[in-house]
Amino acid sequence: MEGKFYAVIDTNVIVSAVISKSLESNPAKIIRAIVQDRIIPLFNDEILDEYREVLSRPKFHLTQAQIDTVLKAVVIDGLNLDRTSAEGVDFPDSKDIVFYEVALSKEDSYLVTGNVKHFPVKPFVVTPAEMVKMME
Repeated sequence: MEGKFYAVIDTNVIVSAVISKSLESNPAKIIRAIVQDRIIPLFNDEILDEYREVLSRPKFHLTQAQIDTVLKAVVIDGLNLDRTSAEGVDFPDSKDIVFYEVALSKEDSYLVTGNVKHFPVKPFVVTPAEMVKMME
C-alpha cells in the first residue's frame, strides 16, 4: 500500500531503533519512514515524556543530542492528539494505556509495538515487521 500511515510508536520500538547496530532492522525502518514522511507519528505529552525518560536511562548510553533528535523528529513530523478512552480494556501494564488510547484517537491509525502481548488483539496493533510489510 502506497501513501502515508498514521501510527503511535511504542517506546520499545524507538529504543530498539536507536540502539540497533543495523540500519535494516525493522525498528530502524520505522524511524526512517517517519523521517521520510511515510509514517506520521501520533503522540501526546505523556508519550513524549516516556520516550525522554526511557531514552535517558544510562544503560542506553545516548547523548542528550541523540535523544533530542529523536524527540524532535516525532514532534515535527507527528500529530499531537488527545486520548480516546478505552474503557473496559485491561492492560498488563497501565503505562501502555496511553499508547493505545492515542491510537484510538485517529481513524485508520496503527499502534506499532514489539510487545503485542501487552495490548488487546486488534488489527491496528502491529509489530514493526508487520508495519514494514504494509509499507512495502
